[in-house]
Amino acid sequence: MQKINKNISVEILKQMSEKMFNQLVKAVVDIEKEVMVVDADLHADQEEYLLEEGSEQKNLWGINLYPYNFLEEDWIEFDSMTNVRPSMNNKTRGIENEEVRKKVIKIVNKLVTK
Repeated sequence: MQKINKNISVEILKQMSEKMFNQLVKAVVDIEKEVMVVDADLHADQEEYLLEEGSEQKNLWGINLYPYNFLEEDWIEFDSMTNVRPSMNNKTRGIENEEVRKKVIKIVNKLVTK
């Protein structure tokens, strides 16, 4: 597991993805602190790590990254059990709030470099 608060190259993400089914990298993004944790088997482990670092639950969103599709629009997949939050009106594994999705995309695109 690795916390990213500056930059990570897509090449490093590709290396991480080799050990995962479907060549993906799981990540949890903190939309308030603009950081993410990558490279774990479960989003829940990444979420727990960020909570221990002082993040607030309401700001944490799970995604999957497909680094081999880096130049394509769908390289970020909004799919995590940690996103199911009926109390926040998010009843699916995706991210239903358009504004939150845009924040996640902006942060990921800022942190991941060619």
